[in-house]
Amino acid sequence: MNVLVIGKGGREHALVQKLSESPMVDELYAAPGNAGITEATCVDIVETDIDGLIALVHSKDIGMTIVGPEAPLELGIADRFHEAGLKVFAPTQKAALLEGSKSYAKAFMQRHEIPSAAYATFSDPEAAKDYIQAQGVPIVVKADGLAAGKGVVVAETTEEAIEAVDDMLVNKRFADAGATVVIEEFMEGKEFSLMAFVNGKDVYPMITARDHKRAYNQDKGPNTGGMGGYAPVPDVSAEDLTFSYEHILQKTADGLIAEGRSFTGVLYAGLMMTQEGPKVIEFNTRFGDPETQIILPLMKNDLLQVFEDVLAGKDPELEWEDQASVGVVLAANGYPEAYKKGMPIPQINGNVYTAYAGVAGTDEQLVANGGRVLLVGAKNDTAPEAAKTVYQALKQIDNNTDYFYRTDIGL
Repeated sequence: MNVLVIGKGGREHALVQKLSESPMVDELYAAPGNAGITEATCVDIVETDIDGLIALVHSKDIGMTIVGPEAPLELGIADRFHEAGLKVFAPTQKAALLEGSKSYAKAFMQRHEIPSAAYATFSDPEAAKDYIQAQGVPIVVKADGLAAGKGVVVAETTEEAIEAVDDMLVNKRFADAGATVVIEEFMEGKEFSLMAFVNGKDVYPMITARDHKRAYNQDKGPNTGGMGGYAPVPDVSAEDLTFSYEHILQKTADGLIAEGRSFTGVLYAGLMMTQEGPKVIEFNTRFGDPETQIILPLMKNDLLQVFEDVLAGKDPELEWEDQASVGVVLAANGYPEAYKKGMPIPQINGNVYTAYAGVAGTDEQLVANGGRVLLVGAKNDTAPEAAKTVYQALKQIDNNTDYFYRTDIGL
């Protein structure tokens, strides 16, 4: 079967790498892909050009399409593929609203008694500021729409929270995505990510991962799209996992069916382990980034077979290696604010794997073309051992001032 992965980042590279291992795959395509993806033929069609993608699928006789990023989901790519009679592993536009609108997601969780933080929604900046003053800090301010992982501010001070409101509602930093803000209570605890393959009421959870969103060590600095992480997460008990499966993932799948938004694809729950148990921070309606780059190397299954089974209503019987994996993101200096592009990508050798994200150029010379440039990962018996392997490899570039990475992930 010919297979297409839509997207251009590290998540998509990880999907391509895993799919390239499948004996069921004949030809593998990525659209648009990036210059670091050598396991597939990259086709220069942007993720949001749905007409162009449908034409590609017809011309290359592609039997399965996997959608990586959120933007095409919000545009209804799955609906368009269904109308054209094409097989796609992705949720419909209606189901993808669970990620596309944080205010919808919060109200949905309230309706279906899915545990989450208390919240309020505002489009008037003065009303939002009054609410912040009344609630006190710390407090969380989120842009309602899609903001590439950057529309969340965890404010430690009232000034920070008010600045975030002005940034989103007055200065329109995220354009229409920030026309409404969701303000949430701050939840105390450790975060973890839980993804599942879903088709209607059928939910097949993957192993847990912990993603580090803050730019600098000890979870300091601004929120990013993710600076690395590890899997599985040893401090989540079997009891809390079962609760998360039953009262979060399954309830969400059932609730979406009840609301006429039946979900097919990957459901991602960003969870906080609070004193009252796991609570939802956010939902995504696609594979997480960088979690995909960390989780897929531990999967024993043929990934294409998993997609086929889930779409056919069959249990894919997921199997996982009895190991841990750690991935660390190499980012351009200045990220997530202004950063340079065009710097040569350093060669990183060792017993590690690489998932390329913000890169351009040729096989001979890759150059930086984004904030998060690549992820360096390794597997071992424990996360600290895997982390040591990664950091040993990254030591080779310690004198390179074009890039930075966190030095505390998985340790």
